[in-house]
Amino acid sequence: MENRFLIGGSGGQGILFMGKLMASAAMVSGKNVTWFPSYGAEIRCGTANCTVIASDEPIGSPVIKHIDVLIVFNSMSLKKFIHRLRANGLLFYDSSLFTYENGSAEIKTVGIPATTLASELGSKKSANMLMLGAVASMTDMLFLKKNLLLSVMENDSMKLQSETLSLNKLAIDRGFEIIENQKRTGL
Repeated sequence: MENRFLIGGSGGQGILFMGKLMASAAMVSGKNVTWFPSYGAEIRCGTANCTVIASDEPIGSPVIKHIDVLIVFNSMSLKKFIHRLRANGLLFYDSSLFTYENGSAEIKTVGIPATTLASELGSKKSANMLMLGAVASMTDMLFLKKNLLLSVMENDSMKLQSETLSLNKLAIDRGFEIIENQKRTGL
């Protein structure tokens, strides 16, 4: 089984860190993995995206044409990558930054007000982790289990400051909680 993700947004939104964390969790769980970052020369406030492929089989190329899960934090990334989302794919977007009207019955759309909710937790910089928690809960993929993500983040070579690590853990928990509540209420 191969799972293909594309995460897009602006520099400074934690796009690459989110992808790196997903790739690390997949690797720890025994998957073959690629993490392919791409960003503009200006980095902060420029465009940023990355692809993550997690597979049971060897991966031939980090370049992907069709995406299973698209996660976007700005409308520019949505416009750029939506055509690559496969039929029956999942689209996650930060509904606190832009709106999206899904005109296709072929994709499932999940709007999460990640930036707003992250600000309520203490910093909008953790919007990426809040979204990651929501994605992990919704996709229910074994390599995206909450405890595995938290463990990988704690052991990350970047060694986040204690305050940032605590906030990111809280944000992942909140993202999971949002989707779990939606599952319980049938939304």
